[in-house]
Amino acid sequence: MTNHPKDLAPMPRGDLLPETRLYIDGAWTDTAEHFGVVNPANGKTFASVCDATSDDARRALDAAHAAQADWGRVAPRKRANLMHRAHALMLEREEAFVHVMTLESGKPLTESRAEFLLSTDFLLWFAEQTAHLDGSYSHSSNGGFRVLVTHQPVGPCLLITPWNFPLLMIVRKGGAALAAGCTTITKTAQETPLTGALFMQVLHDAGFPPGVANLLHTTKSSGVSEPLMQDKRLRKVSFTGSTRVGSLLMEQGARNIINASMELGGDGPFIVLDDADIDLAVDQAIICKFRNAGQACVAANRIIVDARVEAEFTGKFLAKVKALTVGDGMGAVDVGPMISARQRDRLVDTVAQLTDAGGELLTGGKAIDGEGFFFEPTVVRYVGRNDVMCSNELFAPIATIFAVDGAEAALDFANDSDFGLASYVFTRDLSRAITFGERLEFGMVGINRGIMADPKAPFGGTKTSGIGREAGQDGIYEFTEMKYMAVTVNEEVA
Repeated sequence: MTNHPKDLAPMPRGDLLPETRLYIDGAWTDTAEHFGVVNPANGKTFASVCDATSDDARRALDAAHAAQADWGRVAPRKRANLMHRAHALMLEREEAFVHVMTLESGKPLTESRAEFLLSTDFLLWFAEQTAHLDGSYSHSSNGGFRVLVTHQPVGPCLLITPWNFPLLMIVRKGGAALAAGCTTITKTAQETPLTGALFMQVLHDAGFPPGVANLLHTTKSSGVSEPLMQDKRLRKVSFTGSTRVGSLLMEQGARNIINASMELGGDGPFIVLDDADIDLAVDQAIICKFRNAGQACVAANRIIVDARVEAEFTGKFLAKVKALTVGDGMGAVDVGPMISARQRDRLVDTVAQLTDAGGELLTGGKAIDGEGFFFEPTVVRYVGRNDVMCSNELFAPIATIFAVDGAEAALDFANDSDFGLASYVFTRDLSRAITFGERLEFGMVGINRGIMADPKAPFGGTKTSGIGREAGQDGIYEFTEMKYMAVTVNEEVA
């Protein structure tokens, strides 16, 4: 951390340069300290961003708390109109979003564009949901009064977003919270603050009132989040990240019984049964494993293949992996860099761990020399089940393939994990697919597909992969409290 990093590489200009300050109570505000944002494709610092302190966090909560009552009373259609305006502004600024996302996260432009378009779809989804929060009215069980149930905003929310999907996560959380009538404080990942700043500028320009949406960047995550979690005015935390940090946040929020939504670690088993369309499974495995250089909680973590088709699958998969191009995401490449030198360097030990456990290294396995934080697309194969990968999230462009004997063995191996986020199964038999899907102990199951994010789908996991669901019909309700009112009714008309 420095006051203003010197010798910054020039930041290429898009249609709209992102703000580098904090956004609190409707205004961009400077801080005494700043930190550098690094382009992982070349290791160079290209921007200097304000570094929030605990005092800045408290000011953001002051603003969110002060704005909550009025924002919660804004008519749903008026909130929806603001969100529709924000959606239109996002579409106008597509190139700026795509450019900045690639610059600070390293993902290829094609992936940044796909994330941008999906994010706009999520914002539109929540804009449309705003005026459709449902309640209920009914007779009490024994008569004599009426049961009225409604949903009210939970209150000020802390949204903690990760670096691997810097736009999608802020929109998926923030869109639901704002639609529900909650004020928000978003803490970005220090690796990718600028994408969050672009989105906050959109909300500002769309006309969201001061204090409704606030933005913090920091190198001192616990120093910012802990005082907020200990403040009884904060009523909700929504976090995407590691299980370890999610557990810590829940401990911090326990004193005030803070409502929590957690999207945590993953161990995506990618199961290929003996009757699968092998070409389809290979194509989807490539996407599911190497998108964002494998840095995704829903990535294929263990590729579990029936031994009767494993040789065919592995041969075709290996050929496609060897054809993947690696490089700066600003160019026409398939795989970008790891997010940091530390993340790249740990993979040397990861590969050693996998091979020491009996894995056969089929390709890759090394960091790539030169600028940036690149690692070779890697494949490690095991004969039979191997527990080295159970509950061990790779978060890397490393594929592990396991040959197993039959469907039951595949299912048992898949479920042997502390995690329960995303899973995948490939088979031509619909009945078999449904049965497998029901028995997989995961919150999401992709059947004959490796990508399944959609605004209409509830995203979330079981076990140590989290609590609650984002998006879908129920995502907005994660940011509301159910209220029941018993209403005495005089049933005599006269």
